[in-house]
Amino acid sequence: MTGTPAPESHPGTAARPRTATDDVADAYVRTLADLSPMFATEAGLPGREDALDDHSPEGLAAFTQAARAALTALDSVTPTDEVDRVTQHAMRERLGLEIELAEAGEDLADLNVIASPVQTIREVFDLMPTDSAEAWATIAGRMQAVPGAIEGYVESLRRGASQGRVAAIRQVEACITEADGLAGAEGFWQQLADGARIDGQAPPDGVVAALAQGATAARAGYAALADALRELAPVAPVRDAVGRERYERFSRTFVGAEVDLDETYEWGLAELKSIVAEQQVLAEKISGPGASIEQAMAELDADPTRLLHGTDALQEWMQTTADEAVTALAGTQFDIPDPVRTIECCIAPTESGGIYYTPPSGDFSRPGRMWWAVPSGVTEFATWREKTTVYHEGVPGHHLQVGQTIYRAETLNDWRRMACWVSGHGEGWALYAERLMQDLGFLDDPADAIGMLDGQRLRAARVVIDIGVHLGKPCPPQWGGGTWDAEKAWPFLDANVNMPEGFKRFELNRYLGWPGQAPSYKVGQRLWEQLREETRAREGAEFDLARFHRRALDVGSVGLDTLRMALLD
Repeated sequence: MTGTPAPESHPGTAARPRTATDDVADAYVRTLADLSPMFATEAGLPGREDALDDHSPEGLAAFTQAARAALTALDSVTPTDEVDRVTQHAMRERLGLEIELAEAGEDLADLNVIASPVQTIREVFDLMPTDSAEAWATIAGRMQAVPGAIEGYVESLRRGASQGRVAAIRQVEACITEADGLAGAEGFWQQLADGARIDGQAPPDGVVAALAQGATAARAGYAALADALRELAPVAPVRDAVGRERYERFSRTFVGAEVDLDETYEWGLAELKSIVAEQQVLAEKISGPGASIEQAMAELDADPTRLLHGTDALQEWMQTTADEAVTALAGTQFDIPDPVRTIECCIAPTESGGIYYTPPSGDFSRPGRMWWAVPSGVTEFATWREKTTVYHEGVPGHHLQVGQTIYRAETLNDWRRMACWVSGHGEGWALYAERLMQDLGFLDDPADAIGMLDGQRLRAARVVIDIGVHLGKPCPPQWGGGTWDAEKAWPFLDANVNMPEGFKRFELNRYLGWPGQAPSYKVGQRLWEQLREETRAREGAEFDLARFHRRALDVGSVGLDTLRMALLD
């Protein structure tokens, strides 16, 4: 492994005086926590733990009004330092886009297979404490709130439909299937209630009864959602593409920068070709001259020394790999605060196949966690594929990025620490971190390196599919010619992603239903790398990579235009 000088101590570790800009930002966070009990749970803020968000049109309008009020308050405040300047730039960009989306009616059509209330209403339960009778009683109360949250959500979807704004039928049908599963007698809610334990023992009888009632209520809520989506299906458009105007808005939302979509599409094709060439070199190192990428991967999958058997072994390997990365990087490549050196690797209670990260609470009483939602029937896991995933979700990826921001309470206001998340910044950093670990020597094994490139190849393919389909770009002749659509996207994705078909089918549905988000990973990585090289060129011999990373991460998760302003202007 290569090394660079140890980072200097954190600048600004002494408490920074509070400013009027901080007051506006923190007041907005308090408003968000009041409007969104789900956000409060994610951030570890107290209050209304047994409630869920109001997803009705009136509830959504309250969020928009809060954003407008915060921007109005910001207009009367003058920045006093660099932190204020970045906060104001970031809030105007983020909240302005939120208002723009609401004015376009996008919040009334929030339905997709991965990040809509269909999923988030359930997912908030993963973050709730389960270590006492009181905690389980709170969970029971929140389950009782599910039907009301669903009712408001359905009202918004119907309002959107009346205005001609409905998700594509592909998303509606997939969410019907998901809602039916959550309404089932053997589904998540019943498992949550039946699995309640405190130090290995069942909670008191009254709590057990409340959990049973809560599970029944939550199941009924999702059954009602499935029925409502069936009613919505006849007016859902068949066409997946959202068109350039809507896509440009979504892209800005997820990247925090305005990118040339046509140039980015062409870059995605070129980047994909470059990654395939890198994989080919590694394939021949693994399996000999002339070996194909597919042949090398098949050989790795058959290697018993690279296989894990069962979720217990997977969880233990994830935890060991994550802990080893923290130990190796702390004090050498990164200045990692003590509370951020703890990450928990968990097997998720669902079976979607997703791998994701949830942040620590503001006081770190709940640690940051990497989750793996293992699909039913999957019992073997190849470490060569997934080492880079641990770096992506853990350190130096999301956990370091998010945890370090949350830790900086003496410098950053609560909005910067806990409420601002930009996919292009966060996911771009996580992909950047994967490549960085290769540069630092952590992926010197050709097997681990080809696994990292397999993930990078998927992300490059996303750029092509997402922009290609939604903007109706010309499809290369080898993939069918004409204009990109879902039918042409499938063989293209299938050829470029070495994963089970179910995962790839889900991925394609995700791109089609969440426009602009999937490319933000690779586009964000590109912008991170450009920013690093611009800084290197500016500083010349004085450039220090560890110092660049610390300065950049200290800004927090902001739009990439804001990050550029913070580091270069």
